[in-house]
Order: sequence, then structure tokens, then C-alpha cells
Amino acid sequence: MSALLSPRVLRGLLPPLSLAALLIAIFWLQPRTMSYFGLNLLLNLAVPIALATIAQMFILCVNELDLSIGGFVSLVACITATWLHDTPLLGIAALVGLIVAYALLGALIHIRNLPSIVVTLGMSFVWLGLAVLVLPTPGGKAPEYIRSLMTLKPSLVPFPIIASVVIAGVVHLFLMRSAVGTVLRGAGGNPRSLERAGWSLLKIKMSMFALAGFFGVLSGMALVGLTTSADANIALRYTLLSIAGVILGGGEFVGGRVSPIGAVIGAMTLALAGSFLSFLRLNPDWQIGAQGAILIVVLALRVLISRSEAKR
Repeated sequence: MSALLSPRVLRGLLPPLSLAALLIAIFWLQPRTMSYFGLNLLLNLAVPIALATIAQMFILCVNELDLSIGGFVSLVACITATWLHDTPLLGIAALVGLIVAYALLGALIHIRNLPSIVVTLGMSFVWLGLAVLVLPTPGGKAPEYIRSLMTLKPSLVPFPIIASVVIAGVVHLFLMRSAVGTVLRGAGGNPRSLERAGWSLLKIKMSMFALAGFFGVLSGMALVGLTTSADANIALRYTLLSIAGVILGGGEFVGGRVSPIGAVIGAMTLALAGSFLSFLRLNPDWQIGAQGAILIVVLALRVLISRSEAKR
């Protein structure tokens, strides 16, 4: 019994317990949400947030921080709603180019030993400027195949839940269970040992940034599939949400300590926070505050658990 209640187990249970507590509160406030339609509505935007959170997780895994993911997802959304819809080949080329640009961004940060916070903050303005050039005013149209995918209605379980489980499972198997994933995570946990073993930190960092770009592209496409149109500012909040989602899910800023499953759970928790406040009939402007409060409470609990573990 003591093993089941060990600090390590409790720390791992914090993300799902936080999600469960929020769901229980929502169900208590609005019992009608305890249904297929209700859950589908509550978690409607969870998939693009989860994808953006996974993108941020890859960056945090190599001890970096991306302050441009929100602007990047917005740019992808604008390209998806315009070029990808009107001229698919141009749209695909642009999206692939963005992934390559992300990989080169990782190379620049590593080779020049630049602080990722400063570089990505600057890139956030670049992505936003490009988004405005692609789509000066809100509009565009989602490609039909993306819209159809994001509005699927499976018979038993809402699509956002299925998609979130698939995302978490696939990334977990790749990053946490494969040999390649072990090497990639090692760049954040013990980079010197990797270099001595003959691995290239430059290639690893480029790979992680490319993976972040890939999931950022998926996030923007998924978002347009749900909203059916785009805007240059559509996903700017995703920067803070993605960081909070990774940390809420058990990730750390240093040491390569991340959890794909926890990150997706954290993203779903933050997505639900807005719905929770709406049921309380509070001003939507308080949503960010509620998400921050949830993060602070979970982090405080994690610190208490860690301290109790250190005393043993």
C-alpha cells in the first residue's frame, strides 16, 4: 500500500487527477455535459491545443523554450485556409518549408549558442507578420478533407478523446519506448555523454525542432478544421497554453524530463478550464487566470510531494 502511495506514484497521478477533478466539477455544475454531445463540445478545441503542447514538449525536451509556437500555428492556419485550400501544391510546399525552417532555427540556436527564448521571441513576430501577409483579414476556408476529419462523430467515444489518446500513445511509444527516442531525450538529460558516444547534438536538436514544427503544422491544420476559417491572431494564446500543458503534465524545464501522455492530459485540462468558467458565468477574460491558477495549484502539490520524497 505504501508503494502505491509513494511520492513518485503520486507525482505521476497528479495530471490525470487534475483532469478528473475538473471534469467532476463541470459535471456537477452542468450535468448535461455528462454525455457524448457534452464531452464533444467541452473538448472541441483540445486536439489542436494538445498538438501544440506536444510541439512545445519536443523543444523543452532539449532544454530549450519556444515562445513562437502560437504565432507559428497561426501562420499554419492562415496557409491552410488559403493556399492549401486554393492551390494544394503551393500549400503543401509552404508547410514543408515551415518545418524545414524550424529545423534550421534549432541549428542556429545550437551552433551560435543563442538563448532560445530570445530567438523564438523574435521569430514570433516573423510568423505573425507572415500570417498577416498571407491572410490580411480573417477569412479563408478549411479544406474539405480536414474539416471532415475534425468533425468526425464516432459511435461510442467523442472524436477529441480518441484523437488525444492516439496522439499521446504514438508520441509516447516513439519518444519514451524506442531507441531513437532515448537518444533524443538524452540530449536534454545528459548531452555530454551523448557527444562522447559519438552522437551529433546538432542533428538531434535539428530533429527535435523539426518534430516541433511538424506537430505545430498539425495543430494549425486541426484548428482550421474546427473553425473552418483562419485569422493571423487565431492561436497566439497557444504559446502560453503549450508551456503550461507540458509543465502541468509533469514536464520539467531542464533535464529532458517530459511526459507525452501527461502533456496531452495537461492540454485537455487547460482546454476544459475555459468551459468550467463559462458554467460559472464569469467573464471570459478570466479564462487565462483560471488556467494559471490550475497550473499553480498542481505545481504547488508537486513541490510538496517532492519535498516529502526528499525527506525520506
